[in-house]
Amino acid sequence: MDKYTKKYNVILDNMDLFEYRIRPISAIMYLQDAFARFCATKKMAAYDLFATNQYWIVTEFNIDFADNLPFWSEEISVSIWISEITKLKIYTDYELTYKNKPFAKGNALWFIIDRDSKRPAKTDIVAERFSICNELVLGEHKKFSIPTATEVFTEIEHTNNLSDLDFNKHVNNKSYINIAEMTAPEEFRKTHKLKSLSIRFNKETFLGDTLTCTTNKTEDENTFTHIIKKDGLSVCDISTTWEINKSKDSIVNYNLEVKTER
Repeated sequence: MDKYTKKYNVILDNMDLFEYRIRPISAIMYLQDAFARFCATKKMAAYDLFATNQYWIVTEFNIDFADNLPFWSEEISVSIWISEITKLKIYTDYELTYKNKPFAKGNALWFIIDRDSKRPAKTDIVAERFSICNELVLGEHKKFSIPTATEVFTEIEHTNNLSDLDFNKHVNNKSYINIAEMTAPEEFRKTHKLKSLSIRFNKETFLGDTLTCTTNKTEDENTFTHIIKKDGLSVCDISTTWEINKSKDSIVNYNLEVKTER
């Protein structure tokens, strides 16, 4: 069984605006960092693949969140493992915990891409260097699907800037989630919390591209779709499910353990 675990502390930049808790998007970024570190231990990091004219991409994320997320400064643990490998696809499953309790779990679909052809490369080398841990935290790896929209909730435009880019010079995954998050009105985000998120990345976008994000209601009043388009074509599809935030915990009266450093 080949699992990788990395500990982090929730920093100020990764808190939400209202409760001093980790933002769901930040949980995903810790996850991606842990995957990069895991790959580095197998000589499969992005800089290793650069030498072979290849790069990693993630095309799908699925993640479920528990009722209470960690507060600022708390230590979290991210565990990630390769759960399935096919001829072209690499699936990872993962779990994020704090105080020995899971607060997020999910899976992701990855590919290794040939930089010239932009087509997926075979996964033989991944199968050689990683062992499979057949632990599926959300059950089987299901094909991505998005609920049918019933009406438009909100819509915004965003022009990609330098802060949106990653080292491959295309827009970072977190930026698409940020754009979708911006469509939710502040009052809604104050009273609701994210329970689950599924995302599919369809196409790369670049510096200066103008994106339109349309958030739609669905038949389930707690579920929304977020379709991000460039020139009328979808580059990213997101489905989010929310629930009313009933938590009474506050950082003001919470026994927060902050380590003293000299």
